[in-house]
Amino acid sequence: MSEPSEKHLAYTWIPRGETVLFLRRHPENFLGGKWELPGGTVEPGEPPERTAVREAAEEAGLTITVTGERSRHTWRDVTGRDLLVHAIVYDATETADAGVALNPGEHDDFAWLPPEEAAALDLLPHVRETLTTR
Repeated sequence: MSEPSEKHLAYTWIPRGETVLFLRRHPENFLGGKWELPGGTVEPGEPPERTAVREAAEEAGLTITVTGERSRHTWRDVTGRDLLVHAIVYDATETADAGVALNPGEHDDFAWLPPEEAAALDLLPHVRETLTTR
């Protein structure tokens, strides 16, 4: 039996005061309607920290700096493929004051919420686990 393939993801925990940015996946996309943090797939040869910065810009129009690692998660692919998914959630700070500018092909809503209020959202499992770290 062969080893499963692997996929690596990087996300950002972007706070403003006591709130954190959450994005809702576009309803026509994979896992549509679920809430997540800005993030996405680590490209070949790309450091995960760079992925986190790039994805925050692409998905939310925000310029950030990674300040540390918040959590790590691993799960089997939810579609049944022989694939292990690894995700790192990074702490980040905004480097410029900007409004959120969603990529409409990926997300259809956003919210700045305290983690305890975000717990009421339909969150992806690794995001829900991240709410209780630190």
